[in-house]
Amino acid sequence: MSDMERRSTLEPGLLSLFRMLTAFRVGLVMLGALGAQHRGGPWLALLIGSGDGLILLAYLAWPGLPRRLGRLYLPLGLGIAVVGPLLAQHAQALFVETSAFAPLLMAWQQLPVLLIPVVLIAWQYGFRAVLTVIVGTPLLDLGLALLFGGPSGAIPLLPAEVSPDLVRGFAIALFSRTSTLLVAGYMVSRLVMAQRQQRAALAQANARLVGYAATLEQLTTSRERNRLARELHDTLAHSLSAMAVQLEAADALWGTAPDEARKRLAQSLDTTRDGLAETRRALQALRASPLDDLGLGLAVRALAESVAARNRLAVDVQAPETVERLSPAVEQCVYRVAQEALENVTRHAVARRASVGLEVQGQRVVLTVADDGQGFDVDAALAEDRFGLRGMREWAEMVGGALKVSSAPGQGTTVRLTVEDAL
Repeated sequence: MSDMERRSTLEPGLLSLFRMLTAFRVGLVMLGALGAQHRGGPWLALLIGSGDGLILLAYLAWPGLPRRLGRLYLPLGLGIAVVGPLLAQHAQALFVETSAFAPLLMAWQQLPVLLIPVVLIAWQYGFRAVLTVIVGTPLLDLGLALLFGGPSGAIPLLPAEVSPDLVRGFAIALFSRTSTLLVAGYMVSRLVMAQRQQRAALAQANARLVGYAATLEQLTTSRERNRLARELHDTLAHSLSAMAVQLEAADALWGTAPDEARKRLAQSLDTTRDGLAETRRALQALRASPLDDLGLGLAVRALAESVAARNRLAVDVQAPETVERLSPAVEQCVYRVAQEALENVTRHAVARRASVGLEVQGQRVVLTVADDGQGFDVDAALAEDRFGLRGMREWAEMVGGALKVSSAPGQGTTVRLTVEDAL
C-alpha cells in the first residue's frame, strides 16, 4: 500500500476513539467552566469553554459527512481538535479573573487537550505530521494572544509587571508541553509503524499460505489421480489382461481340445466376475478390502492362492497368518506390490513355480516375490516403463520404502520390497 493510500484509509477504530475522547474532554471542560469565576456568568463560560468540543462532536457524529468530504474529513476534524481548545482558552481569558500565574497554568492545561489530537495524528499520519502540529501550536498560541490583546496590544494574560521568574516558568512550561507532545507523538508513530509492518507481514504470510494451500490442493489432487490410476491398473487392468489371455487360449484350443477350451472360458468368466467385484470395491473405497477383512498376512495368502488357482501355477507362500496392525498405507503398499508382482508372473514370466514371502520384524517389513520364469532386462524395462515397475516404485516411495527388482533373461525374477518403519 502506498503512502497516499495509507493516509486516505482510516486506521481501524480511530474514529470511534476520536468521538469518545472528544466527548470526555467536553464533559471535563463543562465541569471546569461551571466552577470558574466568570464575568459573563456560568452559561457564557460553558458556551466558550465547550463550544468547540460540541461543534467537533456534531462534526464527528454527522452520518453523511465522511462520504461527502472524503480525504478531508479526518484532517478537518483534527484541525478543529487542535485549534478549537486554544481559541476557546484564549477567548475565555477575557472573561475570567486571572492571576499572575495564568500563563503558566494555561501552558499546562493545554497539554492533555492537545495530547488527544497529537496521538490521533501520529496514529493516522505519522511523525512528520506530528512535527508540523507541534511547531505550529506555539505560533498559534502567540497569534491568538495578540488577537485577543487589549486596546494597547498588550497580552491580557500577562500581568502589568512581569517577573523574570514568571517568564522563565512560562518558557519551561511551554518547552515541557512541547517536549511531552513530541515524545508522545514519536512513541505512538513508532508503535503504529511497527503494527503496520507486522500487519503487512501477516498479510504477506497469509497470501503465501493461500498459495501453499492451493499448491497442496493441486498436489493432493495429482496424488489422488495417480493413486486412482494405480488402483484401476491393479484391479480392472489385471482382470482384463487375464481374461484376454484366457480367451486367447480358449480360442486356440477350441478346434483341437474343446473341453480344455470350455475350461478356459469358464476361467475367463470367473476372472471377469472377480474383476468386476474388485473394480466395484476399488471405486467404493479405493482401498484393498481384503486388508480390512483378513489382515495383511491372510490377505497376501488369499491373493497368492487366487493367482495360483486361476493360472494353474504352483505358488509357495511363507507369510504369518496374523500380523500386528501396521500403518494402513504400508499394508496397502505391501498388498499392491504383491498383487502387481504376481500379475507379472502370470502375464510375462512363463513360470512354473513362484514364491511369496512376508517377514515382519518389529517395525521392519520385507515382501519377496520370486519366480523361475524367463526373466527380463531390468534396465530396459525401467526405461520403457514395462511390467508395472513404476507403479510398484511409487507405492514404495509413498511409505518411505525401497523396491529392488533382480532379474536377467533366463534366470527368473525376484521383487523385494523393504519398509524400515512400517508402524
